[in-house]
Amino acid sequence: MKPKFFYGYIIILTCFIIAAAIEGSMFTFGVFFKPLLTEFGWTRATTAGVFSLYGILHFLTAIVAGRLTDRFGPRSVLTACGFLTGLSYLLMSQASVLWQLYLFYGVIGGIGFGFYWVPVISIVPRWFVKRRALMMGIFISGIGVGQLIMPPVTNWLISAYGWRPSCLVIGSILMGIIVISAQFLRRDPYQMGLLAYGESKAKQENPAIEVGRIYLREAICTKQFWIYCVILITFSFCFSVVLVHSVIHAIGLGMTPASAANILAIIGIAGIIGRLAFGRLADIIGTKPVLTFSLVLMSIAFLCLAITGEIWMIYLFAAIYGISYVVFEILMSPIMAELFGLSSLGTITGVSFAIGGIGFIVGPVVSGYIFDISGSYQVAFLICVAMAIIATIFATLLPLTKSKPASYSTS
Repeated sequence: MKPKFFYGYIIILTCFIIAAAIEGSMFTFGVFFKPLLTEFGWTRATTAGVFSLYGILHFLTAIVAGRLTDRFGPRSVLTACGFLTGLSYLLMSQASVLWQLYLFYGVIGGIGFGFYWVPVISIVPRWFVKRRALMMGIFISGIGVGQLIMPPVTNWLISAYGWRPSCLVIGSILMGIIVISAQFLRRDPYQMGLLAYGESKAKQENPAIEVGRIYLREAICTKQFWIYCVILITFSFCFSVVLVHSVIHAIGLGMTPASAANILAIIGIAGIIGRLAFGRLADIIGTKPVLTFSLVLMSIAFLCLAITGEIWMIYLFAAIYGISYVVFEILMSPIMAELFGLSSLGTITGVSFAIGGIGFIVGPVVSGYIFDISGSYQVAFLICVAMAIIATIFATLLPLTKSKPASYSTS
């Protein structure tokens, strides 16, 4: 008898909550940036280096997270994520010298965050065959909700109580929400005697008929794997620059800290719209045209930011960027499932994610250094324009189709 309620929707809700909590917290680093500079007197490049170390450990841990997810399931991995991420903020509240900030936030926080992304994006394709992109869009909308709530709330906490008590509050909330939510996750519907949404009974009885089944050792020998990694690197570079430098750039143009923090909230609101609209559109017309269009939009967004110092243009950037960058996030998992199947989805995703982390690591430090020597972010934003254009070109080379997985080519 078919159950009246499909547990896959609980999976989506749980991933939504986890995404809102942890991604919202990541967007608060830009809000903490100014108070840290004020108290310790470090250069922007040195302070941004904390976030780059966070990125290094984040992406290296993703490799391990992928293997652990394939072996033990997402619940255990995300429980560890919640504990370590919350702990990093609790410890950061006690930091008094630079190396402690690098250890508490950069190392512990980076490892904790590294246990997050691969498990949540690899679980959705296992529960949904049809409406994959839409379901990804719904759960990843949690990121937008987190962006909408966390930066303004963090700015208010810092203004009212200081940055150290704010870390204690955020750390406690993160640990509680993520650890509790993770207990509701299940690796796939088969554990509960269910079919994935839109899956045929024949496939459940014979999982070996999965089309496009491929493992890590075969995946890294394909052209599409490395094309995808180039897109990840360029995307991550742009993303990390926005995370670390957008708020302080806005403050430098004359905005108040509260208004500058709202830039991230606008990105979050626009992101919610983009995730839902483009997630549904990708299910209808396919992932490739939607991905390509979004990257074109991203290049336009950074061009707006680079050509003028007007405050109104920052709001325009936030709206366009918020809509555009989220598309790649919601399409990551469907693209990987289409290209490489589900057999080793966590492992392949983790390795590609780690390679893509090169851009995430380099972006904040390069941009901070450019500002330190020139007093402006203009060149950094122009580099982001170039990165978005490169990503667009490589997106057109991905062998994606609407109805069936791509064939695997090693030539």
